[in-house]
Amino acid sequence: MMYRTHLLAGAFLALLFLPFVVHKWLFVPVVLFCSLLPDIDSMHSYLGRRWFFRPLQWAVKHRDVFHSLTLCIIIALVFAFYIPVLALPFFLGYAGHLFADALTNEGIRAFWPLKEISSWRITTGGKSERIFFYFLIAANIALIARMIW
Repeated sequence: MMYRTHLLAGAFLALLFLPFVVHKWLFVPVVLFCSLLPDIDSMHSYLGRRWFFRPLQWAVKHRDVFHSLTLCIIIALVFAFYIPVLALPFFLGYAGHLFADALTNEGIRAFWPLKEISSWRITTGGKSERIFFYFLIAANIALIARMIW
């Protein structure tokens, strides 16, 4: 999926969980940043096009270990033990990205190192992603409206 769709998915998850968190000022930016983080393994992504990610991109394939729940859970557990305030927003943003990419034709290897690919029918950058994008906009507006009223 495109970075804007990942950001909207991250915003949806952040808004959904926002009433239940204490550090709201930290929660939302971390969820949004982590909703883009798995794509650092691609030089064509919003974050991955930064020069300092090149060595990482030479070492791993796109949609491999960085697009797995395996890595997501390991990092979330490390945060839970050492920086607990980051564990939930990291997990929500990162896992939200993985879920969105699992909806695409390309899919993800959710339980890396297993070879099984989780995928569905949305074409990245296509009409189906635009429909999903607009759905996320409507869902985010509904969540914001619910919080206001």
